[in-house]
Amino acid sequence: MEENRHEEFGLLYDRYAEKVYHKCISFVKDVDLAQDLAHDVFLKTFINLKKFQGKSKFSTWLYSLTYNFCIDYLRKNNKVMVNNDDLLVNIPDDDDEKNERELMSIASERLSAVLDVIPADDKMILLMKYQDELSIKEIQAALEVSESAVKMRVKRAKAKAVEVYKTKYKDGY
Repeated sequence: MEENRHEEFGLLYDRYAEKVYHKCISFVKDVDLAQDLAHDVFLKTFINLKKFQGKSKFSTWLYSLTYNFCIDYLRKNNKVMVNNDDLLVNIPDDDDEKNERELMSIASERLSAVLDVIPADDKMILLMKYQDELSIKEIQAALEVSESAVKMRVKRAKAKAVEVYKTKYKDGY
């Protein structure tokens, strides 16, 4: 039975290793460190595999483990700005729609630079929604927060990204 578990884990590793690595490198921007983090994520996955309850897709659960592991690494090494959502006010829907339009119109190299400046929590929720195309429900499952919390975090992250963009690139789009 133990050998069977290792074979199943090997299949999961083969299927998801590249995705986990890419998530790690999006956080740390260092190939060797990203490989180390991805390896550590899979060790943690193997240890915690029995905790997967099937409430979400396995890929969503693994994404959550990867996300939390990388955020924890950055926090422990003082490489992430703390995102204090409690200090932010509610963003009206009209402003949110405007922010989304502006965000979608930013050239990709500039958007990448903006994402490197905003807090890691904000960056990852935007990547989850727009790059990985996860639904609000999938993000909710990955982050283990309420649906309204996900929606608010996405709104705030868009607002921060647009604000950073406008400050960094005053010359326009």
